Parts: sequence; C-alpha cells; structure tokens
Amino acid sequence: MSLFSTPFDPTRDTALVTGAGNGIGRAIALGLVGEGVRTVFADVSAERVRAAIGASERPGLAVPWVGNLASLDACDELLTSAHSALGEVTHFVHSASPPRREADHLLAVDRKTWQEMHAVNLDAGFHLARELAKRLIAAKRPGSFLFLTSLHAGTPRNLAHYSTAKAAMAMLVKELAKTLGRYDIRVNALVPGAVAAGGFVADPALARHIPLGRLGEAGDLAPMALTVLSNKLSAYVTGAAFVVDGGLSLTNWFEAPVLD
Repeated sequence: MSLFSTPFDPTRDTALVTGAGNGIGRAIALGLVGEGVRTVFADVSAERVRAAIGASERPGLAVPWVGNLASLDACDELLTSAHSALGEVTHFVHSASPPRREADHLLAVDRKTWQEMHAVNLDAGFHLARELAKRLIAAKRPGSFLFLTSLHAGTPRNLAHYSTAKAAMAMLVKELAKTLGRYDIRVNALVPGAVAAGGFVADPALARHIPLGRLGEAGDLAPMALTVLSNKLSAYVTGAAFVVDGGLSLTNWFEAPVLD
C-alpha cells in the first residue's frame, strides 16, 4: 500500500478550518473534504462559505459556519457548533485574517484595524487551539493543528499590525507545540509567500523577485498543508514552520513606505 494513499482516517479524523471561504483556507478545507474528512468551513462571509462548499467534491462532508472571529463570543459559538456537528475536532487550521491594505502603514493604521488584525489572527487562534486541545486531552485523542503565518513574521512588511500579529502567531505555534506535544497534539505553521488569494492583491510585477518565476496560488499550499496535518505522514513533526513561497524569502523586495 502506498504511504500516501490514506493520509487521514475518515472514521476518526475531523477538521475545523477558519478562513475557509476563500484563498488558502478554502484550498485546505476542500483538500480535507476530498480526503474524506468531515470539515467545518468557518468564514466571515456566508456567500463565500456557500461557494466553497459548492465547489467541493463531497459537499456532504462540509459543515458551514459564519461569524466574525474578532469576537471571542463568536469563537465560543464556533466551538459549540463544531463539537455539535463533529464531536471532537482532531485537526485545526487557522487561516482567518482580516484583509490588509497598503494604506494602513505605521503612521496611518487606526486602533480598530490594529485590534481586529490581532484579535482574528492571534487571540482567536490561541483561544480556539487551547479549547480544542483541552477536549482532545480529556478524550485522550491525538491532534494536529496548523497556523497560517507569513514571511513577514520575521521581515518587515510596512504594515506593522499585520507583521506583528503574524510574528506573535509564529511564537504561539512554538509555545503550543512545546506544551501539547506530551499529549500527542502536534502544532505547526505554514508560511505562504506571495499568493494571489485572500486579502493579498498580488502585483504581477512581483514575479520578477520570485526564483520560480510566478506568483503563488492557493492550491500550491494545500498539498503541503495536508501533509503536515496528517498524523500518518508527519507524525514526528511539531513546532516547525514550512515555507511555501517559490523562493521569495531569498529576497526582500519591500521598500520603506511613502509617508504622505
């Protein structure tokens, strides 16, 4: 039997994916459903959730949820809904993030935009992961969590609210991995490059900075994501960050912002 033929166990594995309505989150959620994993598609947009589930090969395995994860009350509602639909959630992907605008540079970003970026990325990620882990520990079940961070967790992006949120997430992954490993819960990060999806409006000219010569697509991330999530394929991997960027991290193409 091929090592890659059954990366998940549909009789035991379930998943929750935030930001599943578009971009990388959608690609990962669709990939999980394609492998037979019952999956909650969580997103702030009902229209995007419907479209994502409609694009699935096996829509009967997809569970929709709509809400804004900037609110911890909404996070609790998501947990309640996910556990009601799936029982224990063994696989968690945190891809949700507010859209980012180039105009929100260091001297322009307002308090609401700053707080929402950190609330959705960091606060929701921490709260959801911790509560899911508590239930898995109580049930003595293994788990696998994956956070979508960014190249800009370590490189300035001219968007301080975004870069600092992603940098904090990168450390959160390590903290969770170190604490939860003894309970057989693995926690890793996926680090996208310039992917034309989600909140990133890709400039085609950026391709000249990418060694592989093109912008990324959401589908480029899904195979690596599913491999890292799989307790069969990546059983001895935790606290790691997997860069999928076409080689973009070999350069730093951002200039200092124009402040006007």
